[in-house]
Amino acid sequence: MRRNTGLVVFLIISTLIQLSAQSKSSVPNIVLIFCDDLGYADLSCYGSIWNQTPEIDKMAVEGMRFTDFYAGAPVCTPSRAGLMTGCYARRVDLDLDASNRWVLFPKARKGINPREIILPEVMKSAGYQTAIIGKWHLGDQSEFLPTRHGFDYWFGLPYSNDMGIQREEEHLLPLMHNEKVIDSLEQRSDIDQASLTQRYTEEAIRWMNRSRDQPFFIYLAHTMPHNPVAARPQFYENTSNPKKGFGASVAEISWSTGEILSYLKEEGLDTNTLVIFTSDNGGAPHWGASNGMLRGRKGQVYEGGVRVPSIAWWPGSIKPGTTCTAQASVLDFYPTFAKLADVPLEDGVKRDGIDISEYLFNPASDRDPRPYYYWHVGYLRAVRYGDWKLNLSGQLDTTARKNILKSTYKIAQFVDQSTLHHLRNDPGETTDVADQYPTVVKQLMKLAQAEKAALGEFNQKGPEVRATIWVASPKTLIE
Repeated sequence: MRRNTGLVVFLIISTLIQLSAQSKSSVPNIVLIFCDDLGYADLSCYGSIWNQTPEIDKMAVEGMRFTDFYAGAPVCTPSRAGLMTGCYARRVDLDLDASNRWVLFPKARKGINPREIILPEVMKSAGYQTAIIGKWHLGDQSEFLPTRHGFDYWFGLPYSNDMGIQREEEHLLPLMHNEKVIDSLEQRSDIDQASLTQRYTEEAIRWMNRSRDQPFFIYLAHTMPHNPVAARPQFYENTSNPKKGFGASVAEISWSTGEILSYLKEEGLDTNTLVIFTSDNGGAPHWGASNGMLRGRKGQVYEGGVRVPSIAWWPGSIKPGTTCTAQASVLDFYPTFAKLADVPLEDGVKRDGIDISEYLFNPASDRDPRPYYYWHVGYLRAVRYGDWKLNLSGQLDTTARKNILKSTYKIAQFVDQSTLHHLRNDPGETTDVADQYPTVVKQLMKLAQAEKAALGEFNQKGPEVRATIWVASPKTLIE
């Protein structure tokens, strides 16, 4: 009898272990690789003739490539706010800093709203381990740090690598481990900056190895190829880019991506891990980036400022060598990852992204058109619906134009009247067809008016804006 009882207990325990293992494997690990200022045509698989990116090209061959994928905004902070909240930065009050500049700077009075339930918090509710390796840029005060918003672990910089705090003759960057500054990097040092991509990669792999017994979500937010660009010496041989540092930093990001994918394959984690590779906004050509056929650059609302490369990889789930031409954006990651983690979003909070998990498995399916709004420095500058894009610059008065020029350091460009472009036929936005399609102009203008009524403009916040907090006496991380 005791033998039978022991056998029954053994079978029960074995069954529970098996069910537990099945439960763990029923939701995927998620790795999000997020570059800084990588242009639409900076990868070989997106047409680069300068930069060698064999590891990322292989990822595209083994996975799926998006053609019409959008950042959350044309610059860092608002794009990352969109990623973390599933909302346009305008909706969560991070489209401008406290001084109406386009991103947050050190000693920022504003940051991510503590009341927002952001992406890592959603993943933690599903039992995920969470980490950010790399750049945060959503506030450097204690209330805003990633470890206060659902990330179990952080190793990286709080903002861009050109934002050093001046101490005597040096401009120093605080390298963070959770909430502690563990190193002060010299902003202008090729040695200090050149080690970042390698350090991030090694830290990411170490963390995944420690966390593999549970589902994990890791946000690998590269500092590069944001200026000042840097890479280890061997990667300068892997580019013919006239701006050698930029090309080398892209080559090293490709190496890093290969290291991440190789680790997942070697450890048998690849078939249960979704890896996404993308960028926070378009590239800046004067630093070495290329946006290819797209007009414009980082900081502008032409396609070159907002449309970015994006690749999805999940062996056994995503069909190799596929392409998705449907419109999507980083705003969609929030509801998509929640869906994959089996977390129902029933909090009643309005978000702008949609679940695009089905795009990964059926990329060629027909889909209804949806709007994408080009918010930038407090103003709605354009709207896309289907293949049509309406540039709204012609609607801006003199005051609005002055505000935009000041907030964007005078790189904004305007048109005298609103223009209409068919992006499938004219991705370079060269031909205005507004006179030929007045009904389309009217339809898109109606969408724009409704959006502005909800979210307001510049310092006049609309009824749907969820205002964040301001810190009365912010402090620098490096004293």
